[in-house]
Amino acid sequence: MIQRRKVIIGSLGVAAAATAAGCSSGGSKANGDNTVFTESVANNEVVAPPTAAPVEVTVTPADKATGISPAKPIAVTVTGGTLKSVAVTAGKTKVDGELKSDGSWESTDDLAYDKTYKVVVTTTDSLGASSTKTTTFKTIEPAHTVDVTFQANGLASIKTGKTYGAGQPVIVAFSRAVDKNAAEKAIQITTSPSVEGKFYWADSTTVHWRPAKYWTAGTTIKVKVDALGVRLGKGLYGAKNASTNFKIGRQLIAIADNRTHVTKVYIDGKLVRTMKSSLGRGGGTTGANGQHISFWTAGGPHVVLSKERYHTMSSASYGVNDPSNPNYYVSDNVEYCTRITYSGEFLHAAPWNGSLGRANLSHGCINLSMSDAKWVYENFILGDVVDVKNSPRKLPIYNGLGDWTVPFDKYGA
Repeated sequence: MIQRRKVIIGSLGVAAAATAAGCSSGGSKANGDNTVFTESVANNEVVAPPTAAPVEVTVTPADKATGISPAKPIAVTVTGGTLKSVAVTAGKTKVDGELKSDGSWESTDDLAYDKTYKVVVTTTDSLGASSTKTTTFKTIEPAHTVDVTFQANGLASIKTGKTYGAGQPVIVAFSRAVDKNAAEKAIQITTSPSVEGKFYWADSTTVHWRPAKYWTAGTTIKVKVDALGVRLGKGLYGAKNASTNFKIGRQLIAIADNRTHVTKVYIDGKLVRTMKSSLGRGGGTTGANGQHISFWTAGGPHVVLSKERYHTMSSASYGVNDPSNPNYYVSDNVEYCTRITYSGEFLHAAPWNGSLGRANLSHGCINLSMSDAKWVYENFILGDVVDVKNSPRKLPIYNGLGDWTVPFDKYGA
């Protein structure tokens, strides 16, 4: 503001004061006390230029980090500014991501093992000035990676979205022997309706899971294995995540009775077919490697493994390969064959067997008439249950899917 100020001038400075007053804009006369009033020039205040708040960028994994899991997402957060772009590369490979509602960024692609990733973050401050931050990190370098697949049984894989029988266990197969506890923790099984289940390791690479009772009709099963980045043994890591799903159709259970020579088929608890049968004749022989071979049909619940319109059956398949042996045989093109064990037990047509419904004459298979075998072939699916009653020989858990031969409280023990 303009201020009026009073200037006192001594006798020796009157002329100078007068001159100064004459040069002054808007000056006034001097009064008798030698006082001269002048007006000063407005004050010029210096305003400091605006400054921006510091921008802080946080990148996870941290710069120069090593041994990072490829399953762990890259995260970028910014304070004091605005995130403009994020570029993640490993050589020529780019990693996609998305900007989240809170202004942060997260990768959406899985990473790869043994790769060095570069993260370039561009930001702007409150005044619009751009800056960049670059970090790098390296993922785990495994000695070996382990693949995951899903099986219906040892002869067939599970087909995602398909329908299976009430005896079908969940089977997860690893490409290498793994740490069982780590593998089980990586497996997530969700069923509707929900049921309790247990794991059983068939060997060091294959694990089964089943509920306490046969699946009810219409059950859906979803299986997910979060293996990527998971340590599954010394130097072993899951190659990638895997998932599948399947459903249970009608609940079909066939009861084949060794004593009555009859096989009855129940669908959802209702008897739908009664079939005259001839099971294993009993007794046994010695195989080429000295092993004992039984001709009883194994007792207990079996699960359907495969179906073949024609199958050549030979005693050589279980160890009797000497044509001079009285137990040696070859039967070409046996029709309507439904397999229930790995060792070669089938339900199949046996038009040559005149004792269906009266006597057990087979080498272990369940002989049926042509029409009954055809009906079984056309109506049974993988996972259906064939429970053999009153046989003196028990089906071992490893011969096919003998999972249901073990009480639930002892399953996997």
